[in-house]
Amino acid sequence: MMLFKSLFKKSTLECPRCLGTTFVDWDDIHRLQKVLKWAPGPCAYCLGTGTVTREMIEKVPVDYTYLTIDLPESEMDKIKEGDEEILEKGRIHELFLDNLIKYVEDQYLKNKMDAESIANLYLTTEDETALFSLERENLIQYIEKIIELKKTELN
Repeated sequence: MMLFKSLFKKSTLECPRCLGTTFVDWDDIHRLQKVLKWAPGPCAYCLGTGTVTREMIEKVPVDYTYLTIDLPESEMDKIKEGDEEILEKGRIHELFLDNLIKYVEDQYLKNKMDAESIANLYLTTEDETALFSLERENLIQYIEKIIELKKTELN
């Protein structure tokens, strides 16, 4: 009986996202190059346990942007199961963020616009049924973070 248990027991490894600490901090965010895409918080990859299965690592990239702790549990489960539809939604989300960051940087650098002006301009072009829409106040705060990071890079 022990032989069967050992054969079928899922091997667990230290979580490569939080490095076993159960919490994703700024060091992890920088290491995984997810600045402006993640915020510090409990690790969604290991669900705060510090360990993951080998199967998890094989199915879901450690730096998969869309897998965050604020996702509904049903979506987190689909990601971990390798559901192609939800993985594609995650890829689209990453492209959305990349394009939004580039848009903000361009407006800030080329047109010398401030966060509120960029938000107003962006919202005039955003489709009301967009897959990833942003509320005005959250958008302004996000744009301010992008500008702040850009200023730091330029200095």
